[in-house]
Amino acid sequence: MPELPEVEVSRMGISPHLIGEKIAKLTFRTPKLRWDIPVELKKLEGQVVRNITRRAKYLLIETDAGSAIVHLGMSGSLRVLDAEIAPGKHDHVDLKLANGKVLRYNDPRRFGAWLWSEDGHHSVLENAGPEPLTDEFNAEYIAAKAINKKVAVKQFIMDNKVVVGVGNIYANESLFSAGIHPTKAAGQLTERQWQLLVVEIKQVLDTAIKQGGTTLKDFAQADGKPGYFAQELQVYGKKGEPCPQCAGPIEELKIGQRNTFFCNQCQKK
Repeated sequence: MPELPEVEVSRMGISPHLIGEKIAKLTFRTPKLRWDIPVELKKLEGQVVRNITRRAKYLLIETDAGSAIVHLGMSGSLRVLDAEIAPGKHDHVDLKLANGKVLRYNDPRRFGAWLWSEDGHHSVLENAGPEPLTDEFNAEYIAAKAINKKVAVKQFIMDNKVVVGVGNIYANESLFSAGIHPTKAAGQLTERQWQLLVVEIKQVLDTAIKQGGTTLKDFAQADGKPGYFAQELQVYGKKGEPCPQCAGPIEELKIGQRNTFFCNQCQKK
């Protein structure tokens, strides 16, 4: 599913086309995605898009009347197209602009969401931890959160209440780069290990954003071009392949029902 870099790349891709433009019409071709589509979203019609921001994996299309909160789910994507282009089978939402363009939401699995907020707050955003690329997310903060925690460090850094947006791909990659075994209890990491891991999380996410997000199956950028970070993955999806550091085999196991890839030689318990 799209992770934080993919969502951020989508925000960056659509923002120049929407900010400052008037919303002429909203069209919903299904009454429900992951949740029912609220009728209040129609309040956006006639409003000017003031900004597009991101919180965790949610995009907020902000106007003076309120905001649409958009989640891409497992397979959702956003494109800016000419409004004359006919919608396809899985094109569920059109946000038509007065300038003749349309922001089109495509979602084959319909696990995404379009929600409404008058003030930028919503239950889906409550209890979210700090953004990983901000100064608020640092070694001191997360080490304090981890005290006495027996949960595997991989699960811990993927907990949105601890820090938002460190999804499965980037948790695997960050732990490998920091040399930390994914099964190690969060409460057992040293201060030095947390410092390394925070640096690697920020670096991996930043690199992925700059390279356009990770293309696996469904993700492509707002302009239709795929992301390129998949070419740079060191361990994710590489079971049995040689470790890029020691040439030993990359191993795989399940942690919290998620596929986990690591090197037993280079990542210490």
